[in-house]
Amino acid sequence: MQHGEDARLRFLRRASDRRAKPRIRRGVSLLPSLFTMGNMFCGYACVVYSVRSEFENAALFIGVAIVLDMLDGRIARLTGTESEFGGELDSLADVISFGVAPAILAFAWGLSTLGRLGWAAGFLYVAAAALRLARFNLQGAGAGDKRYFAGMPSPPAAGITAATVFAYPFGLYDPRAALPALAMVLVPAVLMVSRIRFRSFKTIDLRARRSYSTLILVAAGIMLIATHPRGVLLATAYIYLASPFIGMAYTRLRHGKHHVPAPTPIAEEKKHA
Repeated sequence: MQHGEDARLRFLRRASDRRAKPRIRRGVSLLPSLFTMGNMFCGYACVVYSVRSEFENAALFIGVAIVLDMLDGRIARLTGTESEFGGELDSLADVISFGVAPAILAFAWGLSTLGRLGWAAGFLYVAAAALRLARFNLQGAGAGDKRYFAGMPSPPAAGITAATVFAYPFGLYDPRAALPALAMVLVPAVLMVSRIRFRSFKTIDLRARRSYSTLILVAAGIMLIATHPRGVLLATAYIYLASPFIGMAYTRLRHGKHHVPAPTPIAEEKKHA
């Protein structure tokens, strides 16, 4: 009799555990993938507008793709719908939006005047973006210090091209003017495959006490972008590109300032005398 009661209790416990598990609705699980598809669409639209020489609109689509890329992962984590499929789809969308689209935009905007050198630089950028994303997938999101990326992430790298073209959407038709523009593509390409650490903003906790100051800074940034979009976006893109070098220079300067030189043998002799 006792054994029968124990069996019933175990069955009821298992049934209550099954009911307690939260069920994720199918629509919620698809939400992050919808943002990823929106990111992919923006990359495709950028290519279309670049071919039509509508460079300002093309650059804007890269900006929208960056925002959507920031949102899809966060939404997946908030709703508990992270999956391998979502991660792979996100990487494929990033190759299009932050690899192929910026390269075609840069080529149509000005690098085409350089002939083979121009399209070779564009391909180098696409290859660097693909290698950067492949390395990130192999390392895994949890590897290393979560506060930093190893190498420049592909969305900010694409932001360099987008911000530059958005600030000067008229195009370059003189090879002498287009030659310096190679740096706009080649420097981010090299930084993407480098091991230089770039700051990640994924670890910002809005529940912390300092979250109010973070929100105020975000609001101020939105206001500046709304009033002076070209200059602010251009400055933001290039400041982030230069940020690790500014950080390294500041660290060396600070360590050099507080460095106490080791005592010379003569100073040691006088000390013991």
